[in-house]
Amino acid sequence: MAVENDVLFMKRALDLASKALGRTSPNPVVGAVIVKDGKIVGEGYHHKAGTPHAEIHALNQAENLAKGATMYVTLEPCSHHGRTPPCAYALIKAGIHKVVVATLDPNPKVAGRGIKILEEAGIETVVGVLESEAKKQNEVFFKHITTGMPFVSLKYAMTLDGKIATFTGDSRWISSEFSRNYVHKLRNIYDAVMVGINTVLKDNPMLNCRLEGEKRDPVRIIVDGGLEIPLESNIVKTAHKQKTIVLTSLSVDEQKCHLLREKGIDILKVGGESDNLDLRQAFKELLKQDICSILVEGGSKLNSSLMEQKLVDKIYCFIAPKIVGGKGITPVEGKGKEFMQDAYILKSPEFTPMGDDILITAYTGW
Repeated sequence: MAVENDVLFMKRALDLASKALGRTSPNPVVGAVIVKDGKIVGEGYHHKAGTPHAEIHALNQAENLAKGATMYVTLEPCSHHGRTPPCAYALIKAGIHKVVVATLDPNPKVAGRGIKILEEAGIETVVGVLESEAKKQNEVFFKHITTGMPFVSLKYAMTLDGKIATFTGDSRWISSEFSRNYVHKLRNIYDAVMVGINTVLKDNPMLNCRLEGEKRDPVRIIVDGGLEIPLESNIVKTAHKQKTIVLTSLSVDEQKCHLLREKGIDILKVGGESDNLDLRQAFKELLKQDICSILVEGGSKLNSSLMEQKLVDKIYCFIAPKIVGGKGITPVEGKGKEFMQDAYILKSPEFTPMGDDILITAYTGW
């Protein structure tokens, strides 16, 4: 029964943490629940970097009932001074009797130290309850804190015969309205959305989040080595309303850069050729701006470049029950593999119905 209760309360903590997906970068999402005599007496989640952590919100709600209680928390309590004081000491001061943790914090500044501090204070600790669920929930944080690179996902929709557009380039719409609405949910939780310049020139997109109710627009990142983006494009015209970064080469015309900056565009110059930018360098620079997760909605050229450089972590592939035939465009162009045995093999695939479509999510696991 105790194990069942641990799972039940940790699920509640994970649910709380999910409320802040896409809102806490560069911090993880964390949920906490305080239980006494089998009842929840306090709960909370981390809302935003620089604000109180989940444990503090839960302690404030529980007040004196925290003494002798058990806390369930999705990530190991921090043990270092960052923008906020260490949570481990706050739990000790509050008189928490036991702490159940889903997973340890991979941050080198914590990495087991929070648990050690609690145990040295005589607090019983349990680690590993719903660990895989907690790690998946914080896959963005685990990636950037251990590698210094953002978490990158490719998103595309294709027909049953593997086309993302017809031979004329037409692609509206392959997927259903249900699927397209889900994409806006993804934009709502990713720090940034990225496309190549060809997508901007062809579709003139907005790349905002069009959900009802509480939402936020992701940072827009345009890969544009030749700085071709039109000043009259929707991206440029709305740059003062939605943060926009153009990745370009070191050799572009500075006058065009000046004009774009006046319109509210941030220019990030990186190495490489104009048609083959050093995206690894770009991603490292973007992480310095707390862009920890990127949803790539670009075309086949950008997709192939990212795959070839092994910069992709996850793929969202929407498959629609349509066939266009002919020489349509495929999701990943480039040279391609000569032999099937050299194909990219994705891991942990999941299949989700999306109205009439099917969503396949999988990981590269480089």
